[in-house]
Amino acid sequence: KQPPRIGLSGEKTILVGPDNRISFADQRMPSILATPWLIAHLEYTARDTIAHLLQENERSVGTYVEVEHLAPAPEGFTVTCRARVIHVDGSTISFQVEAHDGIDTIARGIHRRRVIDVDRFRRRIEKKTSRPPS
Repeated sequence: KQPPRIGLSGEKTILVGPDNRISFADQRMPSILATPWLIAHLEYTARDTIAHLLQENERSVGTYVEVEHLAPAPEGFTVTCRARVIHVDGSTISFQVEAHDGIDTIARGIHRRRVIDVDRFRRRIEKKTSRPPS
C-alpha cells in the first residue's frame, strides 16, 4: 500500500451524552463534552482516516497532541471531528484536527501518529511487562 497523501481527510460525528460529558459538582454548570473525550475522538478520527492505507501487520499509534478547546459543546449536541493529513515524514503522519458543534469551532490543533509493525510492538510490550517496575 502507499503512504497517505497530503490533504487526505476524514471525519466522524459524536453525540454529547452520558458517556463523554463532564458534569460539574456545581449544579449551576451545564453538562458539556469533556476535553479528554474530545481529544480522544480527534485521535480516533485521524487513526481511521489512514487505516485503509496500512498493511495488514501495521497500525498507527498517537505520538503527539496539541489541541485548543475553544468552546463548549452542550449535552445533546452533535460534534463533527475532522482530521486532515498535513505532513508525512516516513512513518510519522501529521494531521490538522478540528471539531465543530454546528454553531462553533470547539477545538483545533495538531496530532501526529506513527505507523508501527504490530508484531514488533507486541514483542516490545511483552519484554516490558516481563520485568517488574523499579
